[in-house]
Amino acid sequence: MSKNKLGFWVLTALVIGNMVGSGIFMLPHNLALEASPAGVLSAWVITGIGVLLTALVFGNLSLRKPELNGGPQMYARAMFRAGTGRSRLSGYIVAWGYWLANATGNVAIITTFASYLSTFFPVMTSQAELFQIGSYAVKTGNFITFLVCTAMLWLIHTLVLRGVEGAGKVNFLATAAKVLGFLFFIIAALFAFQKANILPLVQPRVVEGTQEAVSLFGQINGAAISTLWAFVGVESAVVFSSRARKQSDVKKATITGLVVALIIYMGITVLTMGALTQDQLMATEKPLVDALMSVVGTPGSSLMAILGLISLAGSMIGWIMLSSEVPFQAAKQGMFPRFFLKENKKGAPRNSLIVSNLLSQVFIFSTISESVAGAFGFVITVATLSYLVPYVIASLYQLKLTVTGESYQGQSRSRTTDFLIAFFATVYSAWVIYAGTSDMKTFLLGVGMLLVGLIFYPFVKKSTSL
Repeated sequence: MSKNKLGFWVLTALVIGNMVGSGIFMLPHNLALEASPAGVLSAWVITGIGVLLTALVFGNLSLRKPELNGGPQMYARAMFRAGTGRSRLSGYIVAWGYWLANATGNVAIITTFASYLSTFFPVMTSQAELFQIGSYAVKTGNFITFLVCTAMLWLIHTLVLRGVEGAGKVNFLATAAKVLGFLFFIIAALFAFQKANILPLVQPRVVEGTQEAVSLFGQINGAAISTLWAFVGVESAVVFSSRARKQSDVKKATITGLVVALIIYMGITVLTMGALTQDQLMATEKPLVDALMSVVGTPGSSLMAILGLISLAGSMIGWIMLSSEVPFQAAKQGMFPRFFLKENKKGAPRNSLIVSNLLSQVFIFSTISESVAGAFGFVITVATLSYLVPYVIASLYQLKLTVTGESYQGQSRSRTTDFLIAFFATVYSAWVIYAGTSDMKTFLLGVGMLLVGLIFYPFVKKSTSL
């Protein structure tokens, strides 16, 4: 049975669905805290250009090196001479970190889904004691949330086991509904837009806890850190490139998905800034709800909760698919134990899916205990670096190809253009890592998590030598 069944629209939906998740609902508030309207708009332009360059790198590599399909770890391996220990180790480290980041990040999406669901089922927030485990009291709301999160994880697990293509089509439907929902919000918010709310474009911001003013450049930098996280997932089509119907679809899906996501993000940000004053934006914990309520009244809260559930459902499917695909593809290339190669009759990566979701299930226990939730938050912080490494790796590999001329025989003009794209994408990707892990503790812990993977590396060498 052929596994190359993911067409352009399914791949595009994976890109959009994985980028546009839960973060969009608080993004206008977070950006308002960091910057004035001028700073926010500038941050979107800079981030949009930077991510577009990165997307072009992923797209170019899918065409220049179609044999390197299956995820960013392929580019890490190709940075070194084929067949060497350094080649396999570099690919393994990138795959290891990216996989763990995805498996833990999935839990954040699932728990956010449960929080939106509590809008319709308030019992999920109940603080009443249900039972005790030793000296610890389990609260009713926490226990119900745990059951809901567990059920969602394994429901999607079952969906993916029925076939990656089928799961991709369900994700497409969820993403289409999500896009239509956000389009409805954008149209509704147009009626609440007031130019006075975003003027003057340059407004003062101060460093938290002090009265020290933040320059416009400082505002742009702070806002850009928030906007860069909005585009994590732009590499989704690349991860599934080995299942793509046509390799050319990978580049087209990546660029199209990015453009659609950018339009959604900028449209919602600008219109929310126009619907609410800056003071309201900085104070609210429900910016999109407040903006919609100014047009449609109290039903706005329920409408946004429904949209949130649809948005998160699509993201859950897409990210669970992706988190199981990474070790499966790495195992195909000898960068993960052969155990992860096991597929079922539908072509779904059975063992990879089971291990990935068991890992996620462990972290779902964080919904029961505040102390465990704190530990989960710590793991998410540690995983930050692993989300960002693939971008700089891909950009560096594209840069290497343009410098050496590999795959550019007789194409000097394309080589020069791609060199410039790769160079600026590398600069942007390096800044992304610097900004995203600007706290030295976060950076060092992220490096530590990647190095922990070395403990398991001997099992990879033993497995692949059999």
